[in-house]
Amino acid sequence: MTPRATYRFQFHKAFTFADAEALVPYLADLGISHLYASPITTARAGSTHGYDVVDPTTINPELGGEPAFRSLVAALRAHELGIIIDIVPNHMGVAGGGNPWWNDVLARGPASDHARVFDIDWRRKLVLPILGDPLPTALAQGDITLERDGDLWFVSAYGEHRFPIRPEDQDGLDASADIAALLDRQHYRLASWRTANDDLNWRRFFTINELAGVRIEDPHVFEAAHALYFQLYAEGLIDGVRVDHVDGLTDPAGYCRQLRTRLDAIERPNDAPTGPAYIVVEKILGPGEPLATDWGIDGTSGYDFMEEVAALLHAPEGEAPLGALWESISNRSALFAPEELQARQDMLSWQFEGQLSACVAAFAPLAEPLGLTTGMVRRAIERLLWVFPVYRTYGTGDAAPAIDETIRAEARRRVARFVPPGEGPVIDAMLDWLAGTGPGDGTQVADAVRRFQQLSAPIAAKAVEDTAFYRYGRLLSRNDVGFDAACFAMPVAQFHTVAAARGRDFPGAMLATATHDHKRGEDVRARLAVLSEIPDVWRDHVATWEQIVPEEGVDPADRYMLYQTLFGAWPEDLDATDTAGLAAFAERVNAWQDKALREAKLRSSWEAPDQAYEASARALVERLLDPAQSPAFLADMAALVAFAMPAAQANTLVQTALRYTVPGVPDLYQGTELLDLSLVDPDNRRPVDYDRRRTMIERDASAKFALIRDLLALRRADPALFAQGNYTPVSATGARAGNILAFERRHGSSRLICAVALRCAAPLVGTTAIVPPSSWWGDTRLQIGETMVDAADLFAHEPVYVRVIDAQDKDQA
Repeated sequence: MTPRATYRFQFHKAFTFADAEALVPYLADLGISHLYASPITTARAGSTHGYDVVDPTTINPELGGEPAFRSLVAALRAHELGIIIDIVPNHMGVAGGGNPWWNDVLARGPASDHARVFDIDWRRKLVLPILGDPLPTALAQGDITLERDGDLWFVSAYGEHRFPIRPEDQDGLDASADIAALLDRQHYRLASWRTANDDLNWRRFFTINELAGVRIEDPHVFEAAHALYFQLYAEGLIDGVRVDHVDGLTDPAGYCRQLRTRLDAIERPNDAPTGPAYIVVEKILGPGEPLATDWGIDGTSGYDFMEEVAALLHAPEGEAPLGALWESISNRSALFAPEELQARQDMLSWQFEGQLSACVAAFAPLAEPLGLTTGMVRRAIERLLWVFPVYRTYGTGDAAPAIDETIRAEARRRVARFVPPGEGPVIDAMLDWLAGTGPGDGTQVADAVRRFQQLSAPIAAKAVEDTAFYRYGRLLSRNDVGFDAACFAMPVAQFHTVAAARGRDFPGAMLATATHDHKRGEDVRARLAVLSEIPDVWRDHVATWEQIVPEEGVDPADRYMLYQTLFGAWPEDLDATDTAGLAAFAERVNAWQDKALREAKLRSSWEAPDQAYEASARALVERLLDPAQSPAFLADMAALVAFAMPAAQANTLVQTALRYTVPGVPDLYQGTELLDLSLVDPDNRRPVDYDRRRTMIERDASAKFALIRDLLALRRADPALFAQGNYTPVSATGARAGNILAFERRHGSSRLICAVALRCAAPLVGTTAIVPPSSWWGDTRLQIGETMVDAADLFAHEPVYVRVIDAQDKDQA
């Protein structure tokens, strides 16, 4: 069944199924139809997110195990709620010794029953890059020992990592054995962590050595890895799934179709919710990239909507002045394209050499009969990956979907300026193989194409979201998961187009504005968007800060991104003289800053942290947020936050209203019923004060909470209208027509009318009002039903207007 509205919980040992069960009445009262759960299968011990699954066949005991999960589902059903679970088919956690399938592979090698699960090149030993030094040094230092657990011996590294020993080596083994000789006989090779990027011979998730890629395309692996999910669905315990990182799979389209077929073929109990299973995928769509309509899914998990509504809030007039300000401060380009290109080149060179070499080796035999050398192939692959316009294409070696054609054409256009003289035919050959029209053995072509597609996706993710987004600071609200940082603002007409298309093709797609992956909370982005409307005011404040803030050895670009973060995430009601509150804020900001500096890989990194630079950056944060040291800065920052607050609040309400009214299924990330001023994880996964939220169901609700509560009530009262209603833009006329987005949705005799006020900061900043004065609207009008209504009347009290007219023509809101 398609959910009406979901609520996302992040489960871990400090927030279990029992904790969620206690909140079921609250979710029901709020108007939620489905709990949307982070992965529930057994993850690495102590996991705070659940994506490092070590056993997909069992429910995580740290969350309460199967009994507690069944109890949670029973409570949900008693309140007429369902549950959607997050599943992770692309990879498994292999660190910590807790994965029985991986351990069996280490012990038995290619002969293991689970060897087919993981994407390993068995032409040489499985490389385990976990040592702090080369193996001979680690052995000489005594870092590697033999230990016993019951009747079995194992290899221990640093007293932390445990590795099984081949069964045939167990007999007669004792602590005095020659460890080097013993290791030489194993199916794996211990190596320095520094060798991972170059020597790894198994597919990992992005650059994370603790997560091993899974060959879910193998029918046996598919069934084994999904057995628990199919059982839960067959028992009526779950209603659908969200598929994590679908682009990491060999054949995402084939996988989704197979998943749909398997779930739809399962008989469920008579008392289980009816209708097909709900399936959405975590999929990052590139600019203009359509989602295939033949995968058998309900849509994405909502990053595309998050991008669209965020871009809608930004005023295009702010692009040039904010770009110029960034360029003058950072001495970096105001454009995102050069930053992305450099990041792609860096990532391919620094962190994906092993995967790149394997991809080149797969294409080389196909290229040789065409007179193309291995060097030519390498250059072609590198340059395509520098400019590839989307995460990946979806060819299978012998065919490719029609939607790939546009992507290949764009890749060909972009790569042209980088192609060495005379090597254009190599690019043509590569694109022909991706199209399924290139020559060669079918099996070889399929493997080569798979390797390219499973390389282009992590390059895009690591280069754009995990590198360039931390280097590029024109306006940080345009740098988030799934965003196109090169696009500063979205025209109203374009938003209408994509909303109508989603309603036509994917009416059940998820709509998110906050997730466990976001880099800045939804209301941080909404507040930062205000700067696009007051760039001159922002520039003047920055100039003042640059005069009074000590450099502390911090690069101007990092300092400028820090200013934006302090402004965007400044907590509600934080006073500029509140020493304790500012210290707590400083702790959160420093956690963000440490991660930002390391992800940017310019002045520090995860691999080689620059402790001195990071200390200088932390010292700057602590100085700025200390009222004893920086009273002038704090007073000015607090004043700017207060100045922009009315416009930021208006943006928050507009963003919220659209999530609950346009076609799709709105998702509410845990705790974001109230203002979401979180930063990147783990800040966006902090404990939520649900006692405070419970009280707002009946009284004292904030404006955002009240809007969510009221819109969820409308969705509950007329679910068909919101699930199936069409989407028709409504045009405004008059002087401020460009500051309104309005639309109508109809289903049967029910009608929804929604209008929101956009980019109205000019009359709001420096006041206490969240709507412009009536005089600002002038002659602006729009048609509501059969009547022309003045915008000043429509937005007299709030920047959003939502009205539902039922079959009897009675207003419901």
